[in-house]
Amino acid sequence: MASTAPPPRYYFAFGSNLWQAQMVSRCPSSPFTGIGHLRGYKWFINARGFANIAPTNNNNNNNNNNNNNPESNSDSASEEEEDEVWGLVYTLSPADETQLDRNEGVPYAYEKRVIPVEFWPATSSTEEGGGGGEENGRRRQSQAVVVVVDMLLYIDFKRNRGEYRPREEYVHRMNMGIADALRQGVPRGYVEGVLRAYIPPPPPPSPSLPLGGEVAGAGGLARTQVGGVGDERRVGGGASGSGVVVSGVEGGEQKEEEEEEELPERASEVCYLKHYGM
Repeated sequence: MASTAPPPRYYFAFGSNLWQAQMVSRCPSSPFTGIGHLRGYKWFINARGFANIAPTNNNNNNNNNNNNNPESNSDSASEEEEDEVWGLVYTLSPADETQLDRNEGVPYAYEKRVIPVEFWPATSSTEEGGGGGEENGRRRQSQAVVVVVDMLLYIDFKRNRGEYRPREEYVHRMNMGIADALRQGVPRGYVEGVLRAYIPPPPPPSPSLPLGGEVAGAGGLARTQVGGVGDERRVGGGASGSGVVVSGVEGGEQKEEEEEEELPERASEVCYLKHYGM
């Protein structure tokens, strides 16, 4: 009897894979499917300078209540927004999942978990790239019946604290992802109250540079992370590429703790690179 290939499964993206062009490059057989809402978790930038999530004190794995229509445009996060994570959902093919494991540095940088997530399928216009926008997103989020689906997430359980600065190139990728997330219907209140606490908005375009200003600097570096193997896998590599994580929290004791954590990670990274020949 011929073996049956495993079916695709849903993947919940909450970091730079909000940028749909990056996902198309990394996982070309895994289309955008809708938006997701995870309760009982908080979003932050961890000691590696990348996005991560962690359970909050209110986490009871309950994604079934219907209070799911945040419309706040406040620049500060409400208690509810700090206790939830919004993201984009993709249907991940088995081959693309293998590639995404490498992009995310499994198991050294991130680990894989399957968690129930509230799910609003994309409409035909959003699937074609037209975008749902906030109004369409709120319409989906106000549905009486909320569908909860088991989804794949990549989580860093070791570096599970926030209050760090993101890497320079990661800010660019996140801003591209934030634009796509808003276009698909992720609430602006969540973006302004949670993501913008870590990710500054892009500067206005300079008339002396081409549109987007991506000739060099963070934009150019970010483009190198879109396809192939992204920087998320490079455990121990800081924003400047020196291998030192730059913390947004001042304090010698915390810095020493980070440096101690980096030592075994660097050894793991060497083994990881040798194993994959990169």
